[in-house]
Amino acid sequence: MRMGIMQGRMVGPTEGRIQAFPRANWSDEFTLAAKAGLGSIEWIYDLYGADINPIATAEGIASLQALTDSTGVGVFSLCADWFMGFPLVRTTPGELDHRLGVLRWLLCQSRVLGITRVVLPFVDPSRIDPDQEMDQVVVALEKIIPTLEATGVELHLETSLAPSDFSRLMDRLPSPLIRVNYDSGNSASLGYDPAEEFAAYGARIGSIHIKDRVLGGSSVPLGQGDTNFSSLFQAVAAVGYSGDFILQVARGRTGDEVAWARQNRQFVLDCLSNDGQRTTT
Repeated sequence: MRMGIMQGRMVGPTEGRIQAFPRANWSDEFTLAAKAGLGSIEWIYDLYGADINPIATAEGIASLQALTDSTGVGVFSLCADWFMGFPLVRTTPGELDHRLGVLRWLLCQSRVLGITRVVLPFVDPSRIDPDQEMDQVVVALEKIIPTLEATGVELHLETSLAPSDFSRLMDRLPSPLIRVNYDSGNSASLGYDPAEEFAAYGARIGSIHIKDRVLGGSSVPLGQGDTNFSSLFQAVAAVGYSGDFILQVARGRTGDEVAWARQNRQFVLDCLSNDGQRTTT
């Protein structure tokens, strides 16, 4: 197991955004993450930073690889937040073709950098209506499978679907390169039970975002919301999960990001230890 952090959490908020590509100081995060004892940064590709995101060019990727080599902090995953604003649902045929083209390009760029998974969000404005949009999602993602197979990059789906609906979606997408991204905070805010979720699709979970949220509300510090961490880590142990944990927690005090990341890292390590698990950074 490896523990990392969502991009942008090692520096102050960018123009008041909770989560965004940190245009001005993205390169600083590698050294700061290393100081916090973290092994990776989950990269963000969003509309806000798309025009200068280094993953888009060969020169930028070379810069990223140099930072990884010098700090030991890797980039193994990417959160495709661009699709929050341009979802694969509720589109015209022309819009869908364009958006699938962006996803194919992003998968290819990810392969060049050595990223092994791309997290595709279907939450908030990009959420899936299980009664009306499941067929559309399946058809769209089936068109991406050849690119997944060509690149070897996995696609991890982050959704707000109830456990039974998410399981039904995954059953229709049996490719081993399509997996689940489990977000502990989002699930808590929706009132889902980790034991029920893992029972429904635990074998397909490929990555986990760690955060805490209150029921029906926003993110709060770990342990202060409605996430049932005891149930979650018991379920993690039961399915033999060995993937990454990415800290996506509520922000602490600006300027204190390294200490805050260390504290949250230790919280997860304690949870893992209590359930007989062990992890590396």
